[in-house]
Amino acid sequence: MSYQVLARKWRPRTFHELVGQEHVQRALVNALDQGRLHHAYLFTGTRGVGKTTLARILAKCLNCTAQGHGDEGITSTPCGVCDSCRAIDEGRFVDLIEVDAASRTKVEDTRELLDNVQYAPTQGRYKVYLIDEVHMLSTHSFNALLKTLEEPPPHVKFLLATTDPQKLPVTVLSRCLQFTLKNMAPERIVEHLTRVLEAESVPCDESALWLLGKAADGSMRDALSLTDQAIAFGQGQVRHADVAAMLGTLDHRHVLALLEALAEVDAARVLAEVAALAEQGPDFAAVLDDVTGVLHRLAIAQMVPEALDNGHGDREALLQLAARFTAEDVQLYYQIGIQGRGDMEHAPDLRMALEMTLLRMLAFRPQGVPRPAKTPLPLRGSPDGGAGVNPAAGESPAQGAPATPTASAPQPPSGTSDAPAVEAPSVPASVSPPEAAPPAVPAAPPVEEPPPVEEPPPWEERDASREAHCPPEAAVPVAPQARPEPAAPPPDPLPAAAEPAASAPEPAPPAPDTTLSKEEVDGPLDHAGWLARFESLGLGGLTRNLAANCVVEADDGERLSLRLDPALSAMNAEVHVERITRALAGAGIERRLSVEEGPLPEGIETPRLQAERLAAERHAEAVEALSNDPHVQQLQQAFGARLIESTVKPADAEARG
Repeated sequence: MSYQVLARKWRPRTFHELVGQEHVQRALVNALDQGRLHHAYLFTGTRGVGKTTLARILAKCLNCTAQGHGDEGITSTPCGVCDSCRAIDEGRFVDLIEVDAASRTKVEDTRELLDNVQYAPTQGRYKVYLIDEVHMLSTHSFNALLKTLEEPPPHVKFLLATTDPQKLPVTVLSRCLQFTLKNMAPERIVEHLTRVLEAESVPCDESALWLLGKAADGSMRDALSLTDQAIAFGQGQVRHADVAAMLGTLDHRHVLALLEALAEVDAARVLAEVAALAEQGPDFAAVLDDVTGVLHRLAIAQMVPEALDNGHGDREALLQLAARFTAEDVQLYYQIGIQGRGDMEHAPDLRMALEMTLLRMLAFRPQGVPRPAKTPLPLRGSPDGGAGVNPAAGESPAQGAPATPTASAPQPPSGTSDAPAVEAPSVPASVSPPEAAPPAVPAAPPVEEPPPVEEPPPWEERDASREAHCPPEAAVPVAPQARPEPAAPPPDPLPAAAEPAASAPEPAPPAPDTTLSKEEVDGPLDHAGWLARFESLGLGGLTRNLAANCVVEADDGERLSLRLDPALSAMNAEVHVERITRALAGAGIERRLSVEEGPLPEGIETPRLQAERLAAERHAEAVEALSNDPHVQQLQQAFGARLIESTVKPADAEARG
């Protein structure tokens, strides 16, 4: 017996053998079981999804004689062994008239076809007209078909199939019961091919089946035809290397290797992978398309891991790879890949265009996170997660944060005569108040301290602004210790400087602040000291955000260990640790700093949580003050006014911000 191709041998014979069209199967089975049959059915869908197969199965259901020859013999499960079923399977059933509309488009052919409609069926229960590619009929043919299609004789059923339903006149569509068949998912195709090859006793590689399922592009018939070709190509076996060579497609493992090089931020490895690809002579534009396709799947893996498809059989590998990228990097790389794909037609060489696009991804990658991040999956839109994601989008402000204090540094030098006068007594004030007056006169020693450290002046200003809001602890002890005796010797040269020192908050706070710093330098820095000194560090941007979410874990006098919430691990970078170390050193805390990721202890506030709590308390006080204000109460009584609490801001909100 001659060989029968897999696409014909494994064509479904009943509804229950049909693969991937459950929605159509359910509707037709229920209609057959309940006897609610339409006179015209239209099956639409791409090639190879089962339109003609469904029509033939329906024809067998209408004409099966296993349960009798009357209308009660109609069934949704044809026997396949009666004369009618076997004749339909073998293509010799007289009352099943199959017409190829692509070759019989003329109106004369349609009229000839309809001349025999009024005659009763010869062999079966119904006369079934199966018109394939019905959209190819001419306008006159459709006009000739309309009346019969709307009111056919009771013994006639029309089954129409088309790949392009948009070309059918609406008058025909309105007279048919339409079913749209879906494309096959690669998972469903691989599952079916596995069963077929096991039944055929053909050894195969699962990865080779994924290549076939992807190449079939949703068509089960194409998948079976390609499998036939792969069996012949591999001499009775279906192996990955043979299928890849037969299809001439790019090995998906090379694309994953490119993504791994991007995850490692290794430009040399990226170029090496492209060079290895060039030896196979691929279409570099298709390579870039595959890279952007994988980036799209990585974004899905980060946001909704359970929604990630297994189109290449690489779901687990992509989930592991997604954790090595930050969400910002994936989105940036995808956008650069799409833009680079459009620029390829203007490039002198496609390989050059691919290399430049991949290098552009690394060149424009945010530099605030120099090492690959460990991204927890899935990404959540929590407040903590948002705090770690939003600043990363604007990394340049984070790197420019130190420039803000540096830009404000020239302000203290304009008042250098005031700064040394305050700084000189502040150091010995912690030792003995009587000896604080003589060192305040010479200005030479304090002038040497600001030049090596450029950042203390902004920190001192921030300390002053912070202490200015807390006069009970700051201004009271300074007035009797630091200022009474220095003010007496120089009444004539600095009459104006003495008065501002007493009225303005800037000169007064450094003395108690230095005392606090001295105690912290002598002893270990605990978390309370970290909270007290945080605002004085003068941090900004992403560095401030990182430090604000840390708690002090240990301090042995030489090394300070901070613990960071694991949800914000993407911000943990050496550049931020160095900035915090410099800020601590400028505040008098010389330590080797390390930031470790781990769960934060319960009941301990981070600087960010403390700031939020204090802001909430100030807001509550402001709302209460407004609610008790007699003028506000009068407005509420007279006009029925309502206080919108969300718009209330403390009077010192801008100063504290």
